[in-house]
Amino acid sequence: MLILKMEPVSRGRTDLRKRKPKQLAVINGNCTGCAGSPVCVQYCPVEACMFWVPDEENPPFGRIEVDKATCIGCGKCTSKGPDGTFLDGCPWDAIDMVAIEEWEALHEVVLPAEPDRPVTEWGYVPSEFV
Repeated sequence: MLILKMEPVSRGRTDLRKRKPKQLAVINGNCTGCAGSPVCVQYCPVEACMFWVPDEENPPFGRIEVDKATCIGCGKCTSKGPDGTFLDGCPWDAIDMVAIEEWEALHEVVLPAEPDRPVTEWGYVPSEFV
């Protein structure tokens, strides 16, 4: 199943992932989507890596998700706040940096070393990569 990446979507480079990162940004159950203005998405340097998805249980609210096939594990989504201020992480503690091997084992998925689809298809993500 494919998941449509909805706005807000991170904007950035498409050439960053050359190998598997040691860690991935994983959004946990604390994510509120920051009322449609999530700071984490603004600081992600990778095109369409972080994106909004509807919260089926609490419409019209949503949450942020990460495309694990494009995440470079930089952690920028956890460290910057508005206007260049630095935080100790997401104010809701909703982003965990998880070892890639741990995530793959838990989800029984092997992530590709490089993005598995062309940039023109980054508007969607296979559900197993979320």
